[in-house]
Amino acid sequence: MVDILDYLLSFDVNIFFIALGIYSGFLVILFLGTKFLPGIKTQGEQLKDGSRRDYKLTGLMLFMISTFTAVLVFVLNETVSPRWNLTFIAKAFFPLLIIATVFSFILSLLLFFLGRRKQGESKHKGVKGILHDFWFGPELNPTLWGVDLKMFTYQPSLIGLSFINWSFLFLQLQESGYILPQMWMYQGFWWFYLFTHYILEEFMLTTWDIMAENFGFMLVFGGLVYVPFFYSIAGWFIIIQIEAFTIYPIIILCLAYFVSIWIFRGSNIQKFRFKRNHNVKIWFKPAKTIEGKILISGFWGIGRKLNYSGEILVYLVITLTTGIYSPIPFILPLSLFILLAHRAWRDDKRCREKYGKLWEEYCLIAKYKMIPKIY
Repeated sequence: MVDILDYLLSFDVNIFFIALGIYSGFLVILFLGTKFLPGIKTQGEQLKDGSRRDYKLTGLMLFMISTFTAVLVFVLNETVSPRWNLTFIAKAFFPLLIIATVFSFILSLLLFFLGRRKQGESKHKGVKGILHDFWFGPELNPTLWGVDLKMFTYQPSLIGLSFINWSFLFLQLQESGYILPQMWMYQGFWWFYLFTHYILEEFMLTTWDIMAENFGFMLVFGGLVYVPFFYSIAGWFIIIQIEAFTIYPIIILCLAYFVSIWIFRGSNIQKFRFKRNHNVKIWFKPAKTIEGKILISGFWGIGRKLNYSGEILVYLVITLTTGIYSPIPFILPLSLFILLAHRAWRDDKRCREKYGKLWEEYCLIAKYKMIPKIY
């Protein structure tokens, strides 16, 4: 049986430098892929200054290439030699975590100094201003070689998460000689979550992060460290299991997963399509609005942030693939509930300022933010 702490807390200098080379190469390959691979060309939403940025979205191609790579390695592992595997990622988890954290600080410092230089005399003053610009970032959409760095960070974040997840499957196969049904569920749930993200990658251009949040340590650390290393916690608690799930919990979890991702992705799709075309149909009927500005059809007529609720449920279902072996994996959905509840409050405050009385009218229709009858 795998001892989680042996991997999480082990540290070897040689492994560290190998991990450094792999992680650096991983970032470079993704950046070059983002720059040179063909992708969907589109414009972002209108910014505060009235401008729109041009984007080339290559995430789906990068994700499918990474999936093909992992599947190819799995086939080689099964047919040619067990030496073809991705277990090194799990075995170097702690060094990779340290390296990603250091990279996030370095990138954040570069963004901080370059951004404040561009601001000149208009930059925030004093210790409070310095801390603010480091944490939130001095610029909205910094670029490097024509690549929007904020959008790029999603690639090492999510594709990095996928490779960590794959490494768990290889590690269980290597250590136990079999792959449990709950491991296949864990892999399938995460893969479909990431696939639907990249299918709808254009939607990200309409999100709060891209439109309104400056790019600083908060988003950099979240992308390079928090998502790939923290979101994958549940996988560790499946590796060490020896008993397979029976058919009933498998069926229940699969149903719960597809309902939760329907709420999460479905609500986001509805808003995205409405923003691009106010005459769109939602649930087979013309979209209803308040003065053509606020959508009240579909999920958005039920709750103001059901997309957040669906997202939290997705993470909860993925966590439940570990069973009730340990409370530690449940830290993920709990922490995201806290973060997204706070963001729902921030979004509500911003919308009240933007729409005024129209927002008050909307709140009478969609009375709850995230959980009907509760919150």
